[in-house]
Amino acid sequence: MNYFSLNNREHLSNFEKAVVRGLAPDKGLYFPEKIEKLPQSFFDEIQALDKTEIGFEAIKNYVGEEIPESRLKDIIAETLDFDFPVVPVEDSVSSLELFHGPTLAFKDVGARFMAGSLGYFVEKGKIEKLTVLVATSGDTGGAVASGFLGVDGIDVVILYPKGKVSEIQEKQLTTLGENVTALEVEGAFDQCQDMVKKAFLDDEIQQKRQLTSANSINVARWLPQMFYYFLAYKQLKYKGQKLVFSVPSGNFGNICAGMLAREMGLPIDHFVASNNANNVVTRYLENGKYEPRGSVQTISNAMDVGSPSNFVRVLELFENQFGNLKKYLSSYSFDDLATKMAIKEVYDTTGYTMDPHGAVGYLGLKEFLKNHPQYYGVFLETAHPVKFLDTVEEVIAQKVPVPALIEGILDKKKKAHQINNYDELKSYLLK
Repeated sequence: MNYFSLNNREHLSNFEKAVVRGLAPDKGLYFPEKIEKLPQSFFDEIQALDKTEIGFEAIKNYVGEEIPESRLKDIIAETLDFDFPVVPVEDSVSSLELFHGPTLAFKDVGARFMAGSLGYFVEKGKIEKLTVLVATSGDTGGAVASGFLGVDGIDVVILYPKGKVSEIQEKQLTTLGENVTALEVEGAFDQCQDMVKKAFLDDEIQQKRQLTSANSINVARWLPQMFYYFLAYKQLKYKGQKLVFSVPSGNFGNICAGMLAREMGLPIDHFVASNNANNVVTRYLENGKYEPRGSVQTISNAMDVGSPSNFVRVLELFENQFGNLKKYLSSYSFDDLATKMAIKEVYDTTGYTMDPHGAVGYLGLKEFLKNHPQYYGVFLETAHPVKFLDTVEEVIAQKVPVPALIEGILDKKKKAHQINNYDELKSYLLK
């Protein structure tokens, strides 16, 4: 499989080089040259397949022969070694829980798959030592830190905005040590992301370090997010209604992976991009004007993205035709007050506890279902409520049980370097 740059279709790369580079030399995101439909027999027999078999069939064409089949299956098995339950919440509404992995967030899937892929390339001597450079608005940092912890030949440097991630999210990315370094940035996520992109284009840094990104701009982080849409469909196959997935959306890698799965034949009829106050895509679908803005801080911080990188991939999937996109995508945005009210209402009426991101997804789904009652709706619960303890406990007026995975880090000491601008990042990387 070749990948082309969305800035220049003449620039081609194989899977390995696309993963190692992260971004194409012209700053473009990589996109697969060909999207092949899966055979109908795969969907007919999906309930007889285990998670590894489903994941392998979904991603094998995008990896090709660059990772041997047996090793690729091992990487997928390790990536998916936890549960992805679809949990009924209301009539025709379920939650797809993606928080049962090691850092209690959906990003565990992409981070683990990417770590396995890069680990294989390093092990086989195909690439020399790498530095994974990544910006996080919340859960990416912890997932990447956990996924790459102790992987030989790979250093991890994570930028995160000071005071704009939850305490538990910060602990997950600042307490591991070993090959993981956290850089605390004075500013918002967009500034962290801009610094990372600038570093990739800095020849002086590139001569010193081989950089790659573990944000969802990287194909090895983006593509495996398809897996849980297939796993959800396996559980929902006999619902007998049209399917709509509502995805809490920040950088748009997650929903884009679901849309790619639909292009491959997965029977999802519609998507909802549920936004918080960072609603550039909601506004785009209303007026046809794509106008990125600076991000604003919300209680659903992993979605605090004013310029979603992966939206260009979404547009590519629909041939950059506004009408095509509108047919399969709706979008709504909600403020913090509406998010809190949803958390409380669902808890009081059903006993189900949502985190702020899942609550935004729930709100978007309910808004869509008002005029589309023929659909069965699934919203993605992308992080465990415990990661937003202060907000959730205040709203539901109950204690949220703390999983053992979190208890083990609460008393650990934070270790982070403070930086204020790109020059300071560059100085650190050149040391």
